[in-house]
Amino acid sequence: MSDTCKIDSQPSARAEELSMDPGPGKHVLFFGDPMCSWCWGFAPELEHLTKQAQGRAQFHVVMGGLRPGTSEPWDEAMRGYIRHHWQEVQAKTGQPFDFTRFEDSDFVYDTEPGCRAVVTVREQVPDKALAMYDALQRAFYAENRDITKPDVLADLAANIGVDRTAFLNHFHSEQARAQVTFDFQRTQAFGVQGFPSVLCAEDGKYGFLALGYRPYAAMRDDFRDWLAS
Repeated sequence: MSDTCKIDSQPSARAEELSMDPGPGKHVLFFGDPMCSWCWGFAPELEHLTKQAQGRAQFHVVMGGLRPGTSEPWDEAMRGYIRHHWQEVQAKTGQPFDFTRFEDSDFVYDTEPGCRAVVTVREQVPDKALAMYDALQRAFYAENRDITKPDVLADLAANIGVDRTAFLNHFHSEQARAQVTFDFQRTQAFGVQGFPSVLCAEDGKYGFLALGYRPYAAMRDDFRDWLAS
């Protein structure tokens, strides 16, 4: 697929098998992970896209699953690798980072809980899914909060107006685990191999606007043309 928003390609057979078509009309699917540093760097660009799409295309937040199910603490090599990416993103985008996280050698970089938290909010209060995603990113990267912990996730959900108890009940359910797994499968079915990615869909045809980080200025004209077409 091209890296522009020309809708001239078809979904993969896997996507068709999983009934991934979002429906008639224009749709924008954002694939990301709240613990992906380039997704955090992309946050200002994403805000521009959502504002531009408002009232003209339906916007969907799909959790990609960067490192779901990680069970071992990160070692020195992994900390160095991830720190390098954080520094690179900060230098390129100007997004704030708190590097205190790297002092915790026992941290387990499991991105599944954060993704499941977004899916939980999306299920309970659909129009707050993106707000939850934003809150998770800011908490993790700029405030050094451990968003692998259910209580932290519940606090963040409550801060955006989601009932804390209801959030935790659904978050711990098998339904929520199945829903986030489906998001991961959906991401793979569309052929997304990196985050952030933005897919435009219209009447069964698909095209990528971004595969990885892309400045808004580089996407703006293509996106406007697609929305107006």
